[in-house]
Amino acid sequence: MVRNIVVTSVIDAVVEDLKAQVLARELKPSQALTEAEVATRYDIARATAKAAIERLVSDKVLVRKNHKTARVVKLGAADVRDIYRTRAYLESEVLRRLADRREVPLEARLANAEIEALWRQGSFDIVEPDMRFHTSLIDALGSARTSNVYGSLAFEVKLCMAQLQGSQQLSPEVIVAEHARILEQIEDGDADGAAALLNEHLSRARELLAGQLGGEPGPEAFRPSSALPPAMSPAG
Repeated sequence: MVRNIVVTSVIDAVVEDLKAQVLARELKPSQALTEAEVATRYDIARATAKAAIERLVSDKVLVRKNHKTARVVKLGAADVRDIYRTRAYLESEVLRRLADRREVPLEARLANAEIEALWRQGSFDIVEPDMRFHTSLIDALGSARTSNVYGSLAFEVKLCMAQLQGSQQLSPEVIVAEHARILEQIEDGDADGAAALLNEHLSRARELLAGQLGGEPGPEAFRPSSALPPAMSPAG
């Protein structure tokens, strides 16, 4: 009996390319994506296209209701607030633990240096190094389960970042300064300070993005950064 098998590497490649298209907004929120369309677009078997779509649904890139056609996820203000508050709960506790150990991962420093280099070039395209900064802090805890929980939010977080940074509402200069100050506080063992600045950092992005998606932005969106001189605006 001949058994049909699907080549995993092809699925991975298709999934990553479709994720990139969603992040670049080449595939729009709520846009339908069928197995036939994916199969035709990539010249692959329907079984492979189906597996790719199922993976994207699992990763929360696509949503499917009542067995209907999968569609690109569309985040609203309430979704963004839930995602960012979940991040804050998890990341703030991790920062406290790292501060107790005065442990600053090299990967976080390198990611922030990359953001700074892009900023000095006038680029707002900093989603990848920004995500690496935060992920490296989570991974530094050394807990596979914590990293997996954070990883389950990864695409939604990147989608939020892409929408906010693409709108150029949040200055990379502010991001770099706040990241650097968080690392300093971890190194100094200032657990409360690191957690408080992280909350400020994420709350500003959360409310700016909520406003962009049709919600009423909270006051956190307009508060000056405590990591920069008072005269500087958080929106840059």
